[in-house]
Amino acid sequence: MSPSFHTGRLLVATPSVEGDVFRRSVILVLHHSDDGAQGVVLNKPLTAPVDSVLPGWQRVVTAPPVLFQGGPVATSSALGLVTVPGDESEPMGVQRLFGSIGLVDLDVPTPVVAAELAGMRIFAGYAGWSGGQLEMEIRRGDWYVVDAEVRDAFTSDPAGLWRAVLRRQRDSLAFVASFPDDPAMN
Repeated sequence: MSPSFHTGRLLVATPSVEGDVFRRSVILVLHHSDDGAQGVVLNKPLTAPVDSVLPGWQRVVTAPPVLFQGGPVATSSALGLVTVPGDESEPMGVQRLFGSIGLVDLDVPTPVVAAELAGMRIFAGYAGWSGGQLEMEIRRGDWYVVDAEVRDAFTSDPAGLWRAVLRRQRDSLAFVASFPDDPAMN
């Protein structure tokens, strides 16, 4: 039996997941294979404005114009997640990952790519799993795996994303959105 890979899907932390980075997190899986998985946490904005780290990109990013904590791996590096409308070839400086979602080369001058983007967010670090680790965490019940919508990665309400993603599910998973912040209070 071949494993189920989740590239392009969301990992939504179950209420039992703890820790500053992953508690009530929503992660967009950018790549998943036998070798492991990488993704970015979509709902953990930081207070640092984008221009404090990457001058010139502040005017291009989707609001709120701050860096986001992408995960606990390589936190001193930045990753630019973008959406590119249409099915045409990727603009210079952009590598399409799936659908309209791609990564932008942050060394490319902003005027070269800015007009081609429909949304952009910059993440400090990313979430990463070694081969088989994510599958084990899913089996253990740490993550709900659900379909992503392009707007999830660029929401103007990152604090409400966990509940919004759960609420739109068409099964009993929608009820999890109403779990209190402290599961012991349930």
